[in-house]
Amino acid sequence: ISHGEGRFVCEPVLLETLIANGQVATQYVDQNCLASMDIAVNPNGSILAIEGITSADGRVFGRMAHAERTQPNLYKNTPFVYDDRMFRGAVDYFVK
Repeated sequence: ISHGEGRFVCEPVLLETLIANGQVATQYVDQNCLASMDIAVNPNGSILAIEGITSADGRVFGRMAHAERTQPNLYKNTPFVYDDRMFRGAVDYFVK
């Protein structure tokens, strides 16, 4: 369900654990590639600009952005960005 109100939140202890384990996979960043709480790049106000996390074993990846929205005339993640190439990058990584 996409309703524009979801955001990543968690207790401080869990957040510390996710960071220590390297489970913060993606973050909303500005044009300088710095994690940002600016609404222009972090539209939902996720803690530490976290956009996606992985399970402890790295096999499960959950994220806020809607990767299924890759064609024109569908709901948009970001204006003019239809394909963030996340899945293509993952396939290329494992095929090599």
